[in-house]
Amino acid sequence: MADDLRTRMEDKEKTDTVMRTMVVFSLAMITLPIFLYFISKSFFFEAFLGMSSENSYFYAAFVAIGTVHIILGLFVYRAFTEDSEARRTPYKED
Repeated sequence: MADDLRTRMEDKEKTDTVMRTMVVFSLAMITLPIFLYFISKSFFFEAFLGMSSENSYFYAAFVAIGTVHIILGLFVYRAFTEDSEARRTPYKED
């Protein structure tokens, strides 16, 4: 009975961790590319580099696409390493 309860608690903790990771990366996928698109277009490409508005759209899109790829890569890395982190963490036995 105690082993069953411990297993259920460990499963709930693992599910909570997975959901938290999914929410964080989902919010990053929604907000960061859009934010970086407009910031890089306005402040970097147009103001700092002096590009025209037509050219800055093109390069700002590359920044947004690169951001999406970085976030996806980090999510895949996190998904593969999450299980090994859980196995390395010892728990206290009484």
